[in-house]
Amino acid sequence: MSQTPESLKATLDSVQDLYSVVKTMKALAAVSIRQYEQAVESLVEYNHTVEMGFEILAKERYFAGKSLVLTIKEKNNLPDPNIGAIILGSDQGLCGQFNENMAKYAKNKLQSLSKPKNLFVATVGSRLIPYFKTSSYQLANQFMLPTSVEGIGETVQDILLMLDDWQEKHKISKILLFYNQPTSGSSYRSSYQQLLPLDRDWLRSLEQKDWPTDTLPTFTMNWQDLFKELISQYLFVSLYRAVAASLASENASRLAAMQSAQKNIEEHLDELNGQYRRQRQSAITSELLDVVAGFEALT
Repeated sequence: MSQTPESLKATLDSVQDLYSVVKTMKALAAVSIRQYEQAVESLVEYNHTVEMGFEILAKERYFAGKSLVLTIKEKNNLPDPNIGAIILGSDQGLCGQFNENMAKYAKNKLQSLSKPKNLFVATVGSRLIPYFKTSSYQLANQFMLPTSVEGIGETVQDILLMLDDWQEKHKISKILLFYNQPTSGSSYRSSYQQLLPLDRDWLRSLEQKDWPTDTLPTFTMNWQDLFKELISQYLFVSLYRAVAASLASENASRLAAMQSAQKNIEEHLDELNGQYRRQRQSAITSELLDVVAGFEALT
């Protein structure tokens, strides 16, 4: 059934309103990407300071003949450790296959591991929950994502409290972190990081790395207390960076979705405008013919 010019005009108005909403969401996504990328960039110096702390400790233990690498190796060799997985998704929709891709990536990685005694999963973002509720994984914790950069720190603190609880109550010795990180433009890629135990190769590289000055800084506190504090700071930096990167990736995915929607709406608007012009022209032509016919009838 063909539409009248009036109904076409109403449809055009609705589509134009939707077009305005899509353009607004596109602009918001672009702005959000930048602020979360800046949050990641702001951690560079902080992360470097933490790494230097590890380097000083690793060198001190190495020269004392009690390498940190050997300590980590003993923990890594525990049989069938309990494993905890933190998986970052989104709370909001309109971001394409962002959550589906993340869930698929995390499941594939977890399935490739040697079968742990117990596997605990924590999701950050409500949109991930359906993908793991129907699976064989034990969904132990769920977190909401912050809506701004200012809220990332609080979310990270909540996750750190959960990690303390996991280690104390469930003796979880291996913790993996899954998240998306932006690459360029509106693209992103899925990645994962082993938070604990610490990477032995990384510690070994710190032992062998040249210190930038002739004098290596020293410390007076107990080395085990310092090690625990450095791990705490390392976990905070890693989680903060992952949450910020995931939020940037979510908005990158939303930006791509909005760009696609904008293109489709523009094509639909062109089609509707063409139909409307043809309808109006047909109506005007019909009115003119009626006027001409009436005039001819009178004469």
